[in-house]
Amino acid sequence: MERFIKRRLIYIVFDLLLVILSYLIILHIATSSARNYFNRYFYSFMIFLGIWLFVSWFFKKYAFHEYNRFDKIFRSVLVGNFVIAGTIGILMYFSRTAYYSRWVVFGTMLLATFFEFLFGLVYHFLKTSNINGMPPDHEYLALKAQHENGYLGHNGNGSQFKPFKLSQLQEKTILEECNGGTLQFIEKNNLFPSETVRIVSTTNPINIKSYSQNHQSSIINLKRVNDIRFVSQFFSTVNESLPDGGTFICCVETKDLRKQRIFKKYPFILNYIYYYLIDFPIKRVLPKFNSTKWLYFLLTRGQNRVITRAETLGRLIYAGFEVLDEDYIDSMCYIAVKKACAPANDPDPSYGPLVRLKRVGKNGNIITVFKMRTMYPYAEYLQDYIYQRYRLKSGGKFENDFRVSTQGKFMRKFWIDELPMTFNILNGDLKLFGVRPLSQHYFNLYSKDLQEMRTKYKPGLIPPFYADMPKTLEEIQLSEKRYLESYEKAPFRTDWKYFWKAWYNIIFKHARSQ
Repeated sequence: MERFIKRRLIYIVFDLLLVILSYLIILHIATSSARNYFNRYFYSFMIFLGIWLFVSWFFKKYAFHEYNRFDKIFRSVLVGNFVIAGTIGILMYFSRTAYYSRWVVFGTMLLATFFEFLFGLVYHFLKTSNINGMPPDHEYLALKAQHENGYLGHNGNGSQFKPFKLSQLQEKTILEECNGGTLQFIEKNNLFPSETVRIVSTTNPINIKSYSQNHQSSIINLKRVNDIRFVSQFFSTVNESLPDGGTFICCVETKDLRKQRIFKKYPFILNYIYYYLIDFPIKRVLPKFNSTKWLYFLLTRGQNRVITRAETLGRLIYAGFEVLDEDYIDSMCYIAVKKACAPANDPDPSYGPLVRLKRVGKNGNIITVFKMRTMYPYAEYLQDYIYQRYRLKSGGKFENDFRVSTQGKFMRKFWIDELPMTFNILNGDLKLFGVRPLSQHYFNLYSKDLQEMRTKYKPGLIPPFYADMPKTLEEIQLSEKRYLESYEKAPFRTDWKYFWKAWYNIIFKHARSQ
C-alpha cells in the first residue's frame, strides 16, 4: 500500500510539473509580461490545477503501472484532458471571465497533453524494454512449451540411445571453459564413445576440417556461434566432417540474452542510450542491407554478432542437421543436433528486409511471392521443426512462435508486410481475393481433394479466412472448400460477396493477421 501511494504521488507531482511548465511556456509566447500575468491570475491557476488533478485522478491517468499497452495510456490521457477542457470552458462561459486569455488557457492544456503523451510513450517504452530477470521472454516460453508438449530431446522421447560418459580430460576441458550445467547437457546428448568425440573452441572451419571423418562421430564447439563470421559455412563444414547420424553441440548468446547482458553492464539511462543508439543501428540494421553490410563487417569483423535462437536453429537445419535438444544454461542457449542430410542447395537464402517466398500457385506451379520480412532470418527453414514440436493455435497459427520479430508483429497487424504482394497481383501470379498461396509444407497438410481444387485457380491476397473467421486448421480447410465451390459456379459474385464480408470483419471486428 505504501509503495502504491508513493508511486501515485510521484506521477501526480510529475504531471503537475508538466502543467506548470506548459503554462510558463505559453505565457512566454503569448504575453508580453509573463511575470505580471502569472502574479495576477495565480489563484485562478491554482483552481485550474485543482480541476486538472481531480479529473485526472478520476479518469485514472495516474495508473500507468496498470497499463500494458500504450493505447490505454493514450485513451486515459485523451479522455481525461477532454473532460478538463470541457469543464474549464463551461466555467469560463458561465462566470463571464472574458479577461482570461483563451489562448493561454487552452494552449496550456494542449501543450500539457502533448507532454503527457510523450511521457506515457517513454514510460511504456522503458517498461516494455525492461528485461531484468531470467529467463528471456518469448524464446524461452517457446522452448518451455516444447517441453510441456512432450518433446524433451531424443532422450525424453524414449529413444533407444543411451548417452556415453566423457573421459576425465574431456570433462576437465569443458569445465575449464564452461560450468557444470554445460557438462550435464553435453553428456546427456553424447551418443558416442569418448574416443570419437572432438571438443574444440574455434570460429575457423579449418580447425574442423583438420579432423578426419573416420575418426570423429561427435563435435562439441565451446565457442559462441556469435563470434563465427561465416556461420552457415561453418555449420556446413561440421556437417561434411561428420558421418550420417553424427552429433554436433554448440552454444549461442541469443538476442534476448545479449540485451539482458548489456542492460546489466551499463548504468540506467546509459544502457538504453548505448543499446538503441549505438548497438542496435550497428549490429541490427547495417547487416540487413547489401549496401551497408560491408561497413558492418568493417566495424565488427563479424564478431559478437546479434543472432536469435530462431536464426541459429534455421541455419543448423539449413546445414543439414536435425535438432535433438536445447536448453538455456548460464546465459547461453545450448543446442544439440545430429546430421540428417547434406546442406540445403540454396545459394542465396534471404536475409534482408524483403523476402522471396516459394509458394504453390495455379496448376501446382511454384511461384515467388514477395513480402516484407516479419520473421528472423533463416526462420523459413524451421517450418517442419515447428510443426512437429508445437501445437497449432486458433486459426492455424503456432503457439509461442518465436520466429516472428517485434517489428514483424506490428507489420502483420496492419498488413504492411503484404504490400510487396501487389507486385504479384500486377504480375498475374495472384488475384485480389482468393485462397492464400501456401508453402509446400502447408500445402501437403491439406486433403488431396482440396489440393486439387486449390491448384485450379490463382491464389489471392485477401483469403476467405477473413470472411469466415475459422478457428482451427480443419475449419480453415472447410472455409476454403466452400469458397472454391462457390467460386467455381460464380467467380465474380463470389469474390464480390467475400470481399465485402472480409472488409467488414477487418474494420468492425478487428480481424488481424498474427
